[in-house]
Amino acid sequence: MKQTFQVRYAERMKQLPPYLFGMINKMKMEKRWQGADVIDLGMGNPIDPTPGAVTEKLCEVAIDPKTHRYPVAGGMKNLKREIALYYERNYGVPLSGGNDVICTIGSKEGISHLCLALLGPGDTVIVPAPAFPIHVYAAVIAGANVLRIPLTSEDAFLAQLSSMCKSLYPGPKLVMLNFPHNPTGRLASKELFAEVVKYAKQYNFMVINDFAYAKITFDGYVAPSFLEVPGAKDVGVEFSSFSKSYNMAGWRLGYCVGNEQIIEGLSRIKGYYDYGIFSAIQVAGIVAMRDCDDDIVEQAQAYQKRRDVLCDGLVRMGWEVEVPKAGMFVWVQIPEPYRRLGSVRFAVEMMSRANVAVAPGAGFGEEGDGYLRLALVENENRIRQALKQIRQSLRDIDHEIETGQFHFDEPITAA
Repeated sequence: MKQTFQVRYAERMKQLPPYLFGMINKMKMEKRWQGADVIDLGMGNPIDPTPGAVTEKLCEVAIDPKTHRYPVAGGMKNLKREIALYYERNYGVPLSGGNDVICTIGSKEGISHLCLALLGPGDTVIVPAPAFPIHVYAAVIAGANVLRIPLTSEDAFLAQLSSMCKSLYPGPKLVMLNFPHNPTGRLASKELFAEVVKYAKQYNFMVINDFAYAKITFDGYVAPSFLEVPGAKDVGVEFSSFSKSYNMAGWRLGYCVGNEQIIEGLSRIKGYYDYGIFSAIQVAGIVAMRDCDDDIVEQAQAYQKRRDVLCDGLVRMGWEVEVPKAGMFVWVQIPEPYRRLGSVRFAVEMMSRANVAVAPGAGFGEEGDGYLRLALVENENRIRQALKQIRQSLRDIDHEIETGQFHFDEPITAA
C-alpha cells in the first residue's frame, strides 16, 4: 500500500496570514516579465543609488581575501564606534560603542531575533496600529500575544497605554514603537517618549523603537531619538538601518543601540542564527556614517519633492490627504465609492488596470483596510504618470458601475 508523505508545519504558522506585500510584488514581477511598464508605488525599495564613496569603499575592501572570512558577529569595533559617534553628534546620546551597540542584518532581522530573546508564550506586546507587519508578527512567531492601540493622537495613545497597563495581568512585557511611523509618516514628540519611559518603569515593560526613517524628515521637522529621553536606556533599545538614509536596502546593514542587557539577549540569539555581516559592507558603512551626511539631506529633499507631487495630484483627484512629515510613503484613505472594495481588491484593480503597484492598507492590520500606502521611490515624472493612470482607471470603473458591469462583491483575483 502506497503511503502519502505529508509536510506538517508548526502550529505557529497558522497565526501568519498571507503576506499581502508578497502577493502584490508577485503580480508586479509577472506583469513586468510580460513586458508591462509597472510603476511601483508599493514597496519602500529605494531606486536612487547608494552614495558613490560607499560603493567605492565596498569594491576596494571586497577584493581583500581577509574580508572573505567570517566577520565579527556583533559588528566591527570601528563600525560600532562610528555608530556611537553618530548618536553623540546627532542626538547628544552618549554610547560607549561596546556592549551598548550591536550590528544587525537590517533592522527587520534584528527586531525578529530580539523578540525571540525577550518573548514567549503568555507574554503580551503592545503595538501602535496600523503597524508594519514585522512589529506584530515577530512577537507572534515568538509565541507572544499582541494588543494594538490605534494611532490617533499622542494623548489618546498614552491614555490607552496607561489603561492597558493597569488592567492587564500580567502586564505587558514589551511596547513596540516605530517613529517616524511606517506607514503613516507621523513623528513622535520627546514628551511621548518621556511618558512611555515613565510607564515602562512604573509597570516594568521593555521598549523597542524602530528608528529606520530617522533622517527622512520634511518641512524642517526633526525626528527625536527615543534614547534622547532621560532613563530611556534603562528600559529599552532603538533599531536603525542604513537602508533608507543611504539607499543601502539591499546591503542588509542595521544596528541596535541602548540597554546593554537587552542587547546581550539579542547577541546570544544571533550567535545561534548567523555569522554577522560581510566585512566589506561593514567598512562601507563606516564611510556612510562618517562622510555622507550631505547625501542624506539631498535624499530627504528628493523624497519631499516627490511627496508634494503625489499629494498635490491626489488632492486634485478629490482625495483627502494627510501630508506626511517623515518617511518615504503617503498613507491615504481610499475615497468613496471605491473604499467598498477594500484595500486589497483596490490594489489588485490598480495593478491590473493602471499598471501601478500600491500597498494595501490591510497589510498593516485591520485598522489599515480602506487605506493605501504609496511609496515615494519613483521619480516625479513617474509619479505624475502613475496618477494619470490611476485617474483613468477610476473613470473606467465609474463607467462600469454606471452600466452595471462592475460588481463590488466579486472575489479577488490576481489576474
